[in-house]
Amino acid sequence: MTRHDSPAIERVFLTVEEVAEALQIGRTRVFTLIAAREITSVKIGNLRRIPVDAVREYAMRLVQLEREAS
Repeated sequence: MTRHDSPAIERVFLTVEEVAEALQIGRTRVFTLIAAREITSVKIGNLRRIPVDAVREYAMRLVQLEREAS
């Protein structure tokens, strides 16, 4: 099996920049969400990473809040 034939590895963590792009918000807003503990993050050495599931959960909470408000 060559490198090109191997199955893709599912991403577990995203960078702050990737989360900002996925949610269509700025990096600063992502850091604000992390500081407010609205989205879970971890430090790996000096790097801040956000679990993919945490981004999905945050998005679902936003949808739920929008539904409850209407």
